[in-house]
Amino acid sequence: MESGAPLSVDRGTDHLHHHLGHKGEHRHLTGALVFTLGFAFVEAVAGWWSGSLALLSDAGHMLTDSTALGLAALAAWLARRPPSLRHTYGLVRLEVLAALANGMLMLVLISFIAFEAVQRFSQPRDISGGTVTLVAAIGLLVNLAVAWRLSKGERTLNTRAALMHVMGDLLGSVAALSAGLVITFTGWTPIDPLLSLVVAGLILVSAWRLLAEAVHVLLEGVPEHISIEGVAADLAAIPQVTSVHDLHIWTLSSGKVALSAHLDMASLDHWPAILARARQILSDWHGIGHATLQPEARDNALHHH
Repeated sequence: MESGAPLSVDRGTDHLHHHLGHKGEHRHLTGALVFTLGFAFVEAVAGWWSGSLALLSDAGHMLTDSTALGLAALAAWLARRPPSLRHTYGLVRLEVLAALANGMLMLVLISFIAFEAVQRFSQPRDISGGTVTLVAAIGLLVNLAVAWRLSKGERTLNTRAALMHVMGDLLGSVAALSAGLVITFTGWTPIDPLLSLVVAGLILVSAWRLLAEAVHVLLEGVPEHISIEGVAADLAAIPQVTSVHDLHIWTLSSGKVALSAHLDMASLDHWPAILARARQILSDWHGIGHATLQPEARDNALHHH
């Protein structure tokens, strides 16, 4: 039976595995959200109490990341919903939309950091180096714990987006810690905006890659790790298959690739065996689990072309 019917009972085991995977992902993301949001509050209070704009800015950074983690956790929870008559693949694509939103949030954050850094170069401000050092050190430990928790989960596009935010926070904590130490021992305040720009640049590279990948998925692009020419050649090499056309390969969500194709046949007599062989090749050689294949007898193929 072809896998074009997502509500088929044949997908029960696969869906259960998928459901459990997203359940674990949701748990990791929720834990990361609680940690990040909690420390953002602590950092904001410390920044307000000490009058440190650097800490207040980093609190804003972590608050933005908490929003991103919240989006990711919500998407992971919604993705656990089973397929329905209106959403026959379920809501797995929400992870891609969440990753896209996360990337856009990061671009906004980078713009804010860059603007703030330029302002500080032209108008240096007093910074409490000791307070920045202490809170940044605690923040570094918190972010390490969150990053470790996320890395233990399933590496989907969604959790990678969340992990990217946490790595940005981790770099931010290292930069703030370095700035705090330099300011404490030398009093040279321009180190603060300088390191902020370096971190913003690193985050920009990750955000750009994530956005490019998410947009590629939404545009139904062929996954980077799959050669469409190779897939076509492998299918055409099956005995009784004369050619392959109308071949489409796209990503449903992380780890789930779909394919549809028409196979021109010398005859339809051996189609069940050919279909089984084609599915095995697609699954074992190319990692494509959702395949919809349409056979066309040679006479029909000639009319088609």
